[in-house]
Amino acid sequence: MATGLENLKVYTMACELELRVFELTKDFPKDEKYRSVDQLRRSSSSVSNNIAESYNRRHLKEKIRILHDIVKSEAEETKRNLEMCQKKDFYHDQKIIDRYTELLKIISGYIRFVRQSELKNLQTIKLTN
Repeated sequence: MATGLENLKVYTMACELELRVFELTKDFPKDEKYRSVDQLRRSSSSVSNNIAESYNRRHLKEKIRILHDIVKSEAEETKRNLEMCQKKDFYHDQKIIDRYTELLKIISGYIRFVRQSELKNLQTIKLTN
């Protein structure tokens, strides 16, 4: 059964990309195991893990801080490392980089949604009091 978190497009996309990075890096040169492979796998998993962490935070400021300061940063780091690995000829598929660009836009949209939802909740509370 899916939880609320598993119904979030931003979360499912981050998980999908984490798995794609894992598969992609299997074919990287062996001497990159503790450099590019390790870094890409850790930063890509950090995106989905931190979305999950922010999901259950009660305070808006903490949610936004995690989403903006950690999730977006890790997604940007992953994208940048993928670009460099492509330039180093470790792989040739541009699609995963494009998907990270799309994910970054979706993260920004999710942050706006969280802020707006919180404002609506506050307005509702004020109206009922």
